[in-house]
This record gives sequence, structure tokens and C-alpha cells, in this order.
Amino acid sequence: MSKPDAIIIGTGVIGAAIAFEMSKAGWKTLSLDRNKQVGHGSTAGSCAIIRMHYSTFDGTVFAWEGYHYWRDWAAYLGLPADANLAKFKQTGCLVMKTEANGFMNNHMDNSAALGCEYEEWSREKIQERLPIYAMESFAPAKRLEDPEFGQPNGGQMSGAVFWPQAGYVTDPALSAQNLMDAARQHGAQVRTGAEVSEILQADGRVSGVKLTSGEEITASVVINVAGPGSAQINTMAGVLDDMTIQTRPLRQEVVHVPAPEGFDFEEQGTIISDSDIALYARPEHGNHILIGSEDPECDPHQWCETDIDYNPDFTDQWTTQAMRYAQRVPSLGIPSKTRGIVDLYDASTDWIPIYDKSSLPGYYMACGTSGNQYKNAPIAGKMMTALINYCEGGADHDTTPLQFDLPYIGRSIDVGFYSRKRPINEESSFSVLG
Repeated sequence: MSKPDAIIIGTGVIGAAIAFEMSKAGWKTLSLDRNKQVGHGSTAGSCAIIRMHYSTFDGTVFAWEGYHYWRDWAAYLGLPADANLAKFKQTGCLVMKTEANGFMNNHMDNSAALGCEYEEWSREKIQERLPIYAMESFAPAKRLEDPEFGQPNGGQMSGAVFWPQAGYVTDPALSAQNLMDAARQHGAQVRTGAEVSEILQADGRVSGVKLTSGEEITASVVINVAGPGSAQINTMAGVLDDMTIQTRPLRQEVVHVPAPEGFDFEEQGTIISDSDIALYARPEHGNHILIGSEDPECDPHQWCETDIDYNPDFTDQWTTQAMRYAQRVPSLGIPSKTRGIVDLYDASTDWIPIYDKSSLPGYYMACGTSGNQYKNAPIAGKMMTALINYCEGGADHDTTPLQFDLPYIGRSIDVGFYSRKRPINEESSFSVLG
């Protein structure tokens, strides 16, 4: 495609969703990715958790809407019946009540206001579902070198909140490929192994991109969905000056360990968020448990200068996360061989994404999405398409933000919530929880 209407930088799950929604809306899109395969950036390393609870009401609304597309994945895509589709596995999501999360009162209020089903579980109910669990409290979270690591604080967990409709997608890279295959059915084109080196401008607006090969591709719209590389692309575009919210790559380690002997966590387990030990977990193929950090103060943030130069090897963070989870699951075996994922998040200043235009006309951003926006990819694709149509139609989104209708749940959201110019949102968890 020598002259597309829009160039989309990135073929992760959100970039692919934008390509799908824009191509359905009549745009001639060209998606570019430095990687050799669609979905093989940070999306491939995603935990792909589909949950409904967020610290903000707007975030909860967006996530509740997003769930419905994964539930009806095949219908949403419209691919041939024999297509190999990523699978949504409904396990439910259990969030432990703690002082740190306000005992989930705000989250329950948000869900109740939206008609999103949840249940309150007692300690006894938790142990009935997860007999491998111990209910002592260990807060605040600590690292292995702390002399009080592993020592209960004398309290007991007070219970939890369970969202039965939550779950996870078994193959996140495949889900991005599904979206791109669906986009191709509407005329979208893709080029992998194509790295952007310059954002071209002419007459006061974006005019296309230049690749490291020297090739120039013109388009009147360019959308930055480059994941952990988004900060570099925004720097190329020269759009940082009016942004109160910016993004940068953050290194993360996710642990895979076998489930305790005698318990089938893959089939009987659930997604778990536990701020008492500052970890989240979910079932993983082969009766394993996937364990990630919820970014407590004791876990240092490992910010990276670029999305290329970072340590891909496990560190003592792997052992810290595994051992912290063993506080909750005393029968957990810690293997001598480390398994899991080391990858990067594209994290924003307040861990809430930027879905917005920029100071450069025609240049748009879907950035800062890693860690907590995978679940929202389909509705983010719809919203970005509406936003681009709104702005390219002459509206000033900065002064009159787009009001976007969410078709499944029948609500409207102010897209200015995701503005690049917003004040830092103090309601955020400032963590992977969003």
C-alpha cells in the first residue's frame, strides 16, 4: 500500500484492534511493526487477564464493556468458522480485601452501579475454593532480605471479593493475530520487520513515516501504538511539550511455578489479586501458576532508557515473588530452575493509558497501555477510531472531549479521561492494577 489513509505503528493487541476497527469504518490502514510477527512484542508476554475491577469508575466502565468482546470473541471477529482463535477461559477473579485497597468497598460500589456481578467471600469460602491457601496476613509486603520476611503480622485476612465472569486469554499473541486477520478481511495491510526511524511532517501536520531502510510512506494520519517503544516514537514526532502524562518502558518479571501436588490449579484455581503480599496470580497451562508483582514500595521499579536495551534474564525478583506467594500457599514448591517471562510494560505517569490526539495534527496516541489494558483492546480500538473520525472531522477534542457510547453496557464515557494533558489521577493505584 503506497499511500494508505492511516499508518498504525505497532501490531500488538491494541494496535491490531485499531486496525480492525478503522478498516471496518472504511479507512485504508497500513500497520507497521519492527517485529517479524504480529503480536510478538509486549503483547506476547502479557498475562492476558480479563477483569472488571479498577480503582477508578471510568476504568471499571471501560473494562466491563471490554469483557463482552472476549466473551463473544468469534462473533466479534467474524472470521471463518475453521479459524484458529485464541480462547477466553472463564475462571473468575478473586481479590483479597485489605487495608491497602480499602477492603474493596470502592470497587464493589463501582460494580454495583454498573450491574456487574460480584460476590463477597468469607475466609471459609476462600479456603473451600482454594484449600491450599493460608489466611494469615503478612502486610506490608517485604523482600527476602528483610529479617521479618515470611513472618505473619498477627492478623487474619478478612475475606475477598469474587467476580465470576473474569478470566484470561490462553494465547495473547494469537489474539492479536486474530484481530489482524479480521482487519485484513476489510482491506487492512500489514508489514512486519519494518522499523520507523522518523515521523514525517508537512504544512503543520503529520505526513507519514520514514523507515530505517530509508523508505518513506505518506499518510495523513499516523497512530502510535508502539507499546514500550511509544516514548521514542513520541519523541520523534516532537509532541512531548504539552503532555502532562508521558510513558516509558518498565521491566517486569513474571514467575511460572508448578501448582502444589494434589491440587489442580489449572482447572480449580482462579485469578487472584492479593495486595497483602502484593502479588497477582492466575492459572497457567500444565497446572502451573503464573505470579506477578503488584508493584509495592519494596519492589524497585526497573525503568529502561529504551525498549531494546534491558536485561532479559531473571534476577532475585523472581525468587522474591515466588517466595511471597509461598506465604499464602505454604505447600508451594519452588523449583531450582527459573521459568516465566521477562518483558517490558509501556507504563504511563499514573498507570492510566493515553488514548488521545497530540499537538501535531493527524498524529494520535494509544500509549501507556501495558500491564492493565490488554482486556480493553477491542473497545479501545472502537474508541480510537471514533476519536480519529471526530478530530479529523474538525472537532477540538482538547476543548470539547469526545463523548463515546459503549454499545454493550449502554453507557457513555468522556474520552478526555484518557487525555495526554490530564492532571495525574490520584485515584489510580499507581501500579499494574491501573
